[in-house]
Amino acid sequence: MCTKVLFLDSLGNGDANSLRSNPENAFSDLNSLAQSEKAVEELLIQQTPMQASDDHLIEFSEALRTVAKALRGSAEGKALAQAEAAEWKRRYELERSKNLDLLRQAPLNEEANSMEMDHIAKSPRLHVPENGKSARYALERICAHEVLQDCEPNSPIGSNNKLKRKASFKLSWGCKGQANDQHKKDIVSFESGNITTADRSINANMYVAISLTWETSPQNVLIFTKPKSTSVQVLSVEMVRWLREQKGLNVYVEPRVKAELLSESSSFDFVQTWEDDKEISLLHPKVDLVITLGGDGTVLWAASMFKGPVPPIVPFSMGSLGFMTPFHSEQYRECLEAVLKGPLSITLRHRLQCHIIRDKARHDYETEENMLVLNEVTIDRGITSFLTNLECYCDNSFVTCVQGDGLILSTTSGSTAYSLAAGGSMVHPQVPGILFTPICPHSLSFRPLILPDHVTVRVQVPFNSRSSAWVSFDGKGRKQLEAGDALVCSMAPWPVSTACQVESTNDFLRSIHDGLHWNLRKTQSSDGPRET
Repeated sequence: MCTKVLFLDSLGNGDANSLRSNPENAFSDLNSLAQSEKAVEELLIQQTPMQASDDHLIEFSEALRTVAKALRGSAEGKALAQAEAAEWKRRYELERSKNLDLLRQAPLNEEANSMEMDHIAKSPRLHVPENGKSARYALERICAHEVLQDCEPNSPIGSNNKLKRKASFKLSWGCKGQANDQHKKDIVSFESGNITTADRSINANMYVAISLTWETSPQNVLIFTKPKSTSVQVLSVEMVRWLREQKGLNVYVEPRVKAELLSESSSFDFVQTWEDDKEISLLHPKVDLVITLGGDGTVLWAASMFKGPVPPIVPFSMGSLGFMTPFHSEQYRECLEAVLKGPLSITLRHRLQCHIIRDKARHDYETEENMLVLNEVTIDRGITSFLTNLECYCDNSFVTCVQGDGLILSTTSGSTAYSLAAGGSMVHPQVPGILFTPICPHSLSFRPLILPDHVTVRVQVPFNSRSSAWVSFDGKGRKQLEAGDALVCSMAPWPVSTACQVESTNDFLRSIHDGLHWNLRKTQSSDGPRET
C-alpha cells in the first residue's frame, strides 16, 4: 500500500509540476501522461482477487484512474488554450492593421469623405448617445468592409442564386477610461458584418449604452411567433401585410406561420420560409432584422435558430412576464417605424456555449455538438431520489462538489429566470459573467457565485456517484450524464442584441419592477415620532 501511495504522489506532483514549469510545451507532456495512465492500468490489473474485494483498495483504484484522466485532460486543455490564444492574437493584429490603414487613408474634408463612403460598404453604426459623451468616455469604433454578394430579392433561401447584400455593422461605443483605451477592440470585434465578442480576459471597463444607426435601410425581416395563440396569429397577419405593403420589406417566417398565413389568404404567397435545417443555416446571411411576437420563450427560440452571429432582435411582449420584451404590440407600427428609421438602443446579451465529453471518449476533443444557451444550462438529478454528486472545476481549479438537487450555470440575462428561483442574484444583462447557482444544496453554507466571463466551467459526474445526472439547455435538449461524463461551458463569442424601448438599464429596472414587483412596499407614514 505504501508503494501505491508513493506512486500516486509521483504521478500527481511530478506531472503537474512539469506542466507548470513548462507550459509552452504542453503537447510534449502528453506522452509522459499517457505512460503514467498506462502504469495506472497495469497497477490495477496486478490487484489480487483478495485485494480487489477490499473497499479501500477499490476506492484507491478509482482515485488513481480519476487522477490520471485529470492530468491528461489538463495537458490537452493547456495545448488547446495556447492554440486558441495564438489564433486570437493573429486575428487581433490583422484587425488592428486594417484599422490603422483605414485611419491613414481617411479623407481630410467632408466632400472627400462622402466619396469614400460610396466605395465602402455602408453599415449600421453603434455609438454612445449625446448625453453619454463626457470627458471620461473614450469613443472606439471598428469597421468592416466585407459585404455579401447581390441576389434577387425574392429568391428562396435554398436557391443557387447569389446572396443579397446584407447591411454590415460599424461598432462604436463609449467606455470609461482614457482616450487611448484600445483594449476595447478585444471586447467587441467585427468580422463579415457580425457582432462578435472576442478575447474575454480584458474587461476592466465595460462599454456603456450602445445604440444602432442604420446607414442603409434593412431589406429582409424574419418574424418568429408564439404558437397556438389566437391574438399572436391575428397580429402576425396584420404586421406581415403592413411590412410588405407599407415598407416594401422581404418577409421571412417559419413554415408553420406561412401555412397559417396562406390559410388566411392566398395573397400571402410573397412570404418566404425554409424547408429543412440546412436552409436554416443560410438565414443569417440574408436577414437584417428579427421580430418576435410572444414572450421571453419566443426570444429564446429565435436566438436558438442562429448557431453563430444573431441579427438584431425587436421583441414584442405578448407573453406573461417579459423581461426581454419591452415593446407593446398595440403600438407595433410606431415601434417599427422608429426601429427602421433609427437610431435605437440595444442590449448585448451574452450566451453560453456548452458541450458534453463522454467518459468513453479517448480524449477531450471527442465532444458532442455544441449547444448555445441564452438563459441557463441546468444539471439536475432527474427522477432518481438520490442527491446529485457533481465535481465542479473553473479553469482546471477545483471549485466544489455539489450535493443537492442540481446546479444552474446561467448567463446574466437568465439571472431573472430559474437562477432567481433557486436563490441567485439578479444581474444587469449587459454585465459579462457566469452565474453559479446550486439547486436546493444539502449545505447551509453553499451560496451562489458569479464567475468572470472568461473562465471555462467543467462539471463532471464522479465515478463514485450513486446515480447519473441530467442536463438541459434553456429547458430543451435534455441529455443524460453517466459516471465519468463531463459538461464544459464557456462564454460564446456571439451575443444576442435585443432592441430597447428606452435604454438597457431603464428597461431592465422597469422589467423587475413590473414583472416581479421588486421591493414593492407601502411607504412608511410620515406621522409619528421623529429623531430629535
